[in-house]
Amino acid sequence: MKPMTGMKALVRVASKAAQQSYSPYSLFPVGAGLMTAGGAIYVGCNVENASFGLTICAERTAVANAVSDGHQKFKALAVVGGMGKAVHPCGACLQVLAEFCEPDFPIILAPLNDLSKMEVTSLGALLPHTFVLKKKA
Repeated sequence: MKPMTGMKALVRVASKAAQQSYSPYSLFPVGAGLMTAGGAIYVGCNVENASFGLTICAERTAVANAVSDGHQKFKALAVVGGMGKAVHPCGACLQVLAEFCEPDFPIILAPLNDLSKMEVTSLGALLPHTFVLKKKA
C-alpha cells in the first residue's frame, strides 16, 4: 500500500495519545489516531482494568470518540505501540473498524520508540474474513 498524505502527522498524534495510556498491568502503552473522511482526527489510548477483559484498546477508544461526535466515515488509522517493531490491532478492534470501513482502509503501524519504522497495511490484509450481518435498509 502506498503512503498517504498526512501519514507522519497521524502517527505523531497516535504517539502522543499513547503517552496518555493507562496501562499499569501490561506496561504496554498504545495510542491510536483516527482520521475522519472530513479530515478531523480523533485519538484513543488503551485503558486497562484489573479485570483484564474490561480493558479498552486504543483503536476502539478512537472509534468511540469519533462516533460519539457524529462521525462514521473514516480515512485512515495510525496505531503506535510496542518497542522495536510495530504492534497490530487485535481482532476485536479490526472487527469494529470493519463496521465502518472498507477492506482497503489504510492502517499505519509504528513502534513507540521509533516512529520512522512505519508500515502501511489495510484492514482487509489484517482481517481477511470479516464477520458480516446484512444491515436492515
